[in-house]
Amino acid sequence: MWWGVGAALLANVLYSVGFVLEKRALGSLPALSAGRPLRVVGVLVTSPLWMAGSLALAAGFVAQLIVYRALPIAAAQGLFVSGLVLLLLLSSAVLGEQPSGRERHALGAVLVALLMVVASVREGDDVVGTGAPWALVLVVCVPTLAAGLLLYGQVERRARRRHRVPTSGIGYGVAVGLLYGVSSLAIKGASGRLTAESASAAVRALFGSPYPYLLLFTAGAGLVMSQAALQRCRASLIVPVCTTVTCLFTAVVGTLTFGERLPDDPLLLTLRVAGTALALSVLLVMPRHDPRT
Repeated sequence: MWWGVGAALLANVLYSVGFVLEKRALGSLPALSAGRPLRVVGVLVTSPLWMAGSLALAAGFVAQLIVYRALPIAAAQGLFVSGLVLLLLLSSAVLGEQPSGRERHALGAVLVALLMVVASVREGDDVVGTGAPWALVLVVCVPTLAAGLLLYGQVERRARRRHRVPTSGIGYGVAVGLLYGVSSLAIKGASGRLTAESASAAVRALFGSPYPYLLLFTAGAGLVMSQAALQRCRASLIVPVCTTVTCLFTAVVGTLTFGERLPDDPLLLTLRVAGTALALSVLLVMPRHDPRT
């Protein structure tokens, strides 16, 4: 169980470093548009700094696979949200993005939430789900992907209007967060498929499920959408919003989909639920618009 906690914290470090490196690289690249995905990819791969950031994110993905093998979904999401603390610190030190008063208060809330979620985990008490009916997974994931794409397109149209107050990135973060929520469910499902005795059997079990195809779609669409949004908005805002939505979706929907249960002990249940709710409340205190410059 504790090596799962360690893997979650390592994933947080890798994801935070990866996003900051990508944001730093995007500042020197031509303007990107999600409507031209091939051009976006072609521009991104020419930047060594962006490639370094993407490698850090890929390593975080591997660590996330380990987490889902060791911890229940709800507990894992509470730990992943703690990565917002490091992200805001790095974005301030490396990118010069200064958080507002509400964002600084959110830091303290996330730290408290992290301690509550970690305290709710007891080795041997939690059941880690390893599988879910494919039909249920698709019924949950397909409408969510459609909602994320529609929301992103709506935000794009509004952002192109003249004389509009500059968007802070809330809409972009919610849209991309929905895609990455589906990706998290696919990672969880894929981790349960990698339990066969032989490598060939594990590969057959994995590619005989919908999980690798969901991952392929969310990776491609999420890459284009997130990088175009990250270039326009502050990393210290859009990434926390995206992370919060992803964690909320994964914790609630994933727990039900994979048949995991919350702790039976009332105290541990209170810590788990209250800690997760506190971490997710970060979304509510984020400003919707940046001040005009």
